[in-house]
Amino acid sequence: MLESEEKNWIIIPLAFVQELKKASSIAAPMVVVSILQYLLQVVSIIMVGHLGELSLSGVAIATSLTNVTGFSLLSGMAGGLETLCGQAYGAEQFQKLGTYTYTAIISLILVCPPVCVLWIFMDKILILLGQDPTISLEACKYSMWLIPALFGGAVLKPLTRYLQSQSLTLPMLFSSIVILSFHIPACWILVYKLKLGSHGAAIAFGSSTWLNVILLSLFTIYSSACEKTRVPFSKDVLLGISEFYRLAIPSAVMVCLKWWSCELLTLLSGLLPNAKLETSVLSICLTISTLHFTVAYGFGAAASTRISNELGAGNPQAARVTVWATMFLSITEGIIVSVTLFFCRYVLGYAYSNEKQVVNYIAVMAPLICLSILMDSLQAVLSGVARGSGWQHIGAYVNLGAFYLVGLPVGAVLGFVLHLRGKGLWIGIIAGSIVQSTLLSLITGFTNWKKQADKARERIFERKSSVNSQSDRIDKEAT
Repeated sequence: MLESEEKNWIIIPLAFVQELKKASSIAAPMVVVSILQYLLQVVSIIMVGHLGELSLSGVAIATSLTNVTGFSLLSGMAGGLETLCGQAYGAEQFQKLGTYTYTAIISLILVCPPVCVLWIFMDKILILLGQDPTISLEACKYSMWLIPALFGGAVLKPLTRYLQSQSLTLPMLFSSIVILSFHIPACWILVYKLKLGSHGAAIAFGSSTWLNVILLSLFTIYSSACEKTRVPFSKDVLLGISEFYRLAIPSAVMVCLKWWSCELLTLLSGLLPNAKLETSVLSICLTISTLHFTVAYGFGAAASTRISNELGAGNPQAARVTVWATMFLSITEGIIVSVTLFFCRYVLGYAYSNEKQVVNYIAVMAPLICLSILMDSLQAVLSGVARGSGWQHIGAYVNLGAFYLVGLPVGAVLGFVLHLRGKGLWIGIIAGSIVQSTLLSLITGFTNWKKQADKARERIFERKSSVNSQSDRIDKEAT
């Protein structure tokens, strides 16, 4: 009896260390990939920023709105593929990865036309919201030139999830380096040399997106690493669209609800006294938080991949260990970043502005930014657990309650009623994040991993039989 207990004490730390290595091997490249992809938009804004205040304002607003209404929606929906592909790979149903990926690409492309209509009439919408007509028109023009990038994203995001589910992160890393190296000179040439202005930045971004699609597609077609998961297009792809949407829609809601709440609070800052200062500071805070989240997302991707693989393979205990390992990595990173920012709080503002008032305000906000970063590190992994397990619908309800029943009301009361201004609005975001992280932690802590593994196996193998029966029925009707 004592010998078996001693073995357990040895096995658990060993499993944890091994999982740390596996999760790190996925997280490290995904962190870099996420940052490099984020830098594409940053480069575009920097290039346009030297054209003048009008171009910069229009592109900044357009970037924010196209992210909220388009790119974040596609990214969220692609999260459904993390459940399906990850669990199928763990269950060794390799050919299903190809089928699921085709299904996701078609499903995301179908979402693009309504988004395009919204972008085409963006100037009308912005004017109705009280924005300057000239800035609104500039934002609309930039958004319309981004439409090719939207369709490129509808293909790119499923491709990245397809590779991520197989832990094939290095191809994405190399392609992201190539794309950024292409994007910088291409953007400069189109904006300045060909004098296309902000339109050139949008064209460069779209070209970079489609080049990334081409590079990753070539890898999947010709690499031996994807040999088992490559499949020809078949009618099974179309039969799986409804199932994909059942996971993709709550996954998109889960991602977008928090994103929208942050944007709403930033818009509310425009109603405060000294709106220019408040909006500038909150925008800087949101930029810092978003930049850090690109790092935290890599840990969430690692959690999603490892958990979905282990659940698909029927290893509930390994999935449990993955949760602890990825949380340890993410929280450690969050502490390091937040402590660094706290000690740099008096000079942090100079990275964004030379105005003393803005710099001092950022120093006051720095402790709140640090707390927000810690919350983001935790919730990124917990959201990855949700995607890997397939309970995105629960995550959607959690985010709805956390940010719209708690975060926004608290921020509005503190900002406007108690006159804490921008500081109060950001405390509202933190309050929502705390509620979100607490609820997701409780749900994860009480998860029955054996039951989740059974559900994963059921999802993968039952769909096979149901698709086969539908295919047989269609064949009979055709004959």
